[in-house]
Amino acid sequence: MFADLGHFTAASIRLAFVGVIYPCLVLQYMGQAAFLSKNMSDVHDSFYLSIPRTVFWPMFVLASLAAIVGSQSIISATFSIVKQCLSLGCFPRVKVVHTSRWIYGQIYIPEINWILMVLCLAVTVGFRDINIIGNAYGLACITVMFVTTWLMALVIIFVWKKNILLALSFLVFFGSIEGAYLSASFIKVPQGGWTPIALAFVFMFIMYVWHYGTRRKYLFDLQNKVSMKWILTLGPSLGIVRVPGIGLIYTELVTGVPAIFSHFVTNLPAFHQILVFVCVKSVPVPYVPVDERYLIGRIGPRQYRMYRCIVRYGYKDVQKDDENFENHLVMSIAKFIQMEAEEAASSGSYESSNEGRMAVIHTTDATGTGLIMRDSNEGTSLTRSSKSETLQSLQSIYEQESGGLSRRRVRFQVAEEEQINPQVRDELSDLLEAKEAGVAYIIGHSYVKARKNSNFLKSFAIDYAYSFLRKNCRGPSVTLHIPHISLIEVGMIYYV
Repeated sequence: MFADLGHFTAASIRLAFVGVIYPCLVLQYMGQAAFLSKNMSDVHDSFYLSIPRTVFWPMFVLASLAAIVGSQSIISATFSIVKQCLSLGCFPRVKVVHTSRWIYGQIYIPEINWILMVLCLAVTVGFRDINIIGNAYGLACITVMFVTTWLMALVIIFVWKKNILLALSFLVFFGSIEGAYLSASFIKVPQGGWTPIALAFVFMFIMYVWHYGTRRKYLFDLQNKVSMKWILTLGPSLGIVRVPGIGLIYTELVTGVPAIFSHFVTNLPAFHQILVFVCVKSVPVPYVPVDERYLIGRIGPRQYRMYRCIVRYGYKDVQKDDENFENHLVMSIAKFIQMEAEEAASSGSYESSNEGRMAVIHTTDATGTGLIMRDSNEGTSLTRSSKSETLQSLQSIYEQESGGLSRRRVRFQVAEEEQINPQVRDELSDLLEAKEAGVAYIIGHSYVKARKNSNFLKSFAIDYAYSFLRKNCRGPSVTLHIPHISLIEVGMIYYV
């Protein structure tokens, strides 16, 4: 039942349990108890021996179907738990397919499905004895009940805000009963009960190593952010050559400039004319409207042409960083520039910059952006693209081989008839010129290593276990659906 909480509403489960499931369970167990009181020798197969022989085969079919439903609930529960672990950063990245448009919990994870199949076959072929498998299943069930009782006591205290005595009474009453069953199940550990314990330790080790490594990497980024003072000392050109184009730098940080940026410009002193630090976040709603998807802010003074964009996706939104995403991003930044200029004009100083301030930008149309959006095949090109013919040819070949549908090509132009501040017009013109030159996606390809003075356990967890998991899980570029022809991966070693 707890597995199906993600598939049905709580009210429907309560109704089904009280109206059907619980009465049937009580009648079935009472019937078996009455039968065994007169036929103690039939305890080995009390269920089928207690029913009339005329309904044996219908009951056998019904029991088989119930077993299928039970196994499916275990699979669904595993998918739900893994999805929650992914959200908490406690499990390696896997592919999550949402099978329902309306219900959040209906998901499918191909990798976990294959792992469950292999484990089921291994247990069945390895033991070849239903009694041993039953011992393993029984220990797993009573352990889940015992742990759930302890967690329920915490829910009573911290979620329901009830008296601690009520939680203790609940824990003592149900915990003592389940503790007795659990202690009785320990004698079955040598006879197959060790299987769920071993599997639990394996998955706990994987989850702990992944969470520990990911957390240490995030803390390294957080502690080694590029200081704004260092950026300001470089000047508007950042001390490097600013080449035409837009550079989208993906980072997990929602504030500050990641260390990967300084690492890149130190080794290759050239960067794009427009820099946008993109942070992608998932929120627990089916769809995020385009009007509420983009949070735009500015980094540094206006002449630096550096922005921050937090992109929020719902769990059913398809994350594709394609031409449509690029157009929405350009419109969002343009509208942010206009909005910021209007606020600055009201304060009487255009040079004042609200650094760190983020604003939700509505981009359903180009109204208020100071831009005109046209199809690329309408007349001549508005701005000459800096892409070479070879690069354009390679991009068209890549799109054809990818099997993607032809996307709508648009071009932007600064509206001439609108009264726009000259500095705002210059900033919009720079943005559009960079868009026509092309968009590059920069993402970190990090190698996490333990420091030389680390102890053996930390070195093993980071250098071997975490490294193995990172190499064999889905890469961030695949998860974010970044087009490979526009992808730039920056290698960097993290000593944690």
